[in-house]
Amino acid sequence: MSLDDDRLAKAPRGPRRRQGLRQIDLAVPGRSRDFSRQLEAGRAGSLRLDDIRGHFAQLGATVRVSAWWNGAALDRTLDDRHARVVDGTVSRLIPFDWLVETEFTFSEWGERGSIDVFAAQPTRRAVFVGEAKSAWGSIEETLRVLNVKSRLAPVLAGRHFGLQPTSIATVLIFPEDRTARRIAQRFAATLETTFPARNREVKAWRRQPAGSLRGLWFLTDVDPDRPPRDRDRRRR
Repeated sequence: MSLDDDRLAKAPRGPRRRQGLRQIDLAVPGRSRDFSRQLEAGRAGSLRLDDIRGHFAQLGATVRVSAWWNGAALDRTLDDRHARVVDGTVSRLIPFDWLVETEFTFSEWGERGSIDVFAAQPTRRAVFVGEAKSAWGSIEETLRVLNVKSRLAPVLAGRHFGLQPTSIATVLIFPEDRTARRIAQRFAATLETTFPARNREVKAWRRQPAGSLRGLWFLTDVDPDRPPRDRDRRRR
């Protein structure tokens, strides 16, 4: 048994027992009746990841998967790529007179989080809400979180930038690469409904914002060898 499988085996026992549930009580259609027994016996490696997530969700818990390479180096690589996407977005907004904040934190009505790129163009009463992604994660969770940020944008813009926006863009931003494009194509039906605009429309709105826009923006020339510039110089 691997160390990770051992941790997964122990993890559901406490919540299950506190809720007075037996292993069989967590059986659901489409999943083996002895799924809970296998998981708690340390056999997670032979089980489907989606089933494991679903099993923990029944207990009110969440499973998060991490990848390790040379210690924490992979996490640092992902963080660095995310920072470059943020930096690339900021550099594309500043020339068009946007006031930009990065990693803008908020706490409103029980909702907490941060907006990767939060920008305003006061003369046009426009606000840009940008979610920078180094790679796709859960589509559902990404859309849910970004919807919260978009909904709170008018309040946050009024408090921080002193304007009531009439135009709001909510944009998912990725580096231009085949994997990101391929996954976007796989979920085309969902994304074309929720984020229909693409690069051309996003760039046009950035220049002359008018009305609402929801879109995907794939950034080219996010150079992996160029260190991100000091963002403080580009803030208001």
